[in-house]
Amino acid sequence: MRCPQCGLDTVAGAAFCSRCGARLLAPRPAAIREYALDRIFTSWWRFAGAFAVAFALVVFAIRDLYPPRSWQRALILFAVAALILARAALARWSTSWSLTSERLIERRGFLSTRRRELELADIRSVEVNRHFLQRLFGLGDVVVASAASTDFLIRLEAIPDPEAVAETVRQARLKRLA
Repeated sequence: MRCPQCGLDTVAGAAFCSRCGARLLAPRPAAIREYALDRIFTSWWRFAGAFAVAFALVVFAIRDLYPPRSWQRALILFAVAALILARAALARWSTSWSLTSERLIERRGFLSTRRRELELADIRSVEVNRHFLQRLFGLGDVVVASAASTDFLIRLEAIPDPEAVAETVRQARLKRLA
C-alpha cells in the first residue's frame, strides 16, 4: 500500500507510514450480510383447550340439528366455535420469533405490533423451561436474557423442540462472537 502523504511503499497491513507517520487508509472490510437461520412459531398444542371447546360446541350444534330442534341455536354454536378457532389461529400467527446470524427478533401483535430485537453478541444466558404437560407433548419455553439489561429478556413460549432451538441460539451466538 502507498502512503497518501509521501508516496512511500509501505509494508502490507501497516497502520501508519514508517517515513512520515501518516495514517494509512485500511481497505474496507467485505460487507457482512445478515441471513435468516430459523423462524419459530408457538406450537398448535398451546391452543388445545380452545380446540377442545370448539369441538364440544360443534358436537352440541350437530346434536341440535338431528333430530331438528333449534337450527338457530345450532347456527350460533357453529359461529362461536368458528370464532374460537379463528382466535386461536390469529394468536398463533401474531407471535413469532426470527433468529438471524446477527439478532433474535420477537414480533407480537396483529393490528398494533411490537418488535423487539436482541443482538446475539449481547446474550447473557439461554434457559430451557419445560413443565410436565409440555414435556409430554415435546414443547417448552426458551428464555434468552440480555447482558445489556437485567430486565430485558425474550421468552419463546410453548415452542416445539426447545432444546434444539436453544442449541441453535447458542451456536449462532458463538459464531457471531468468533
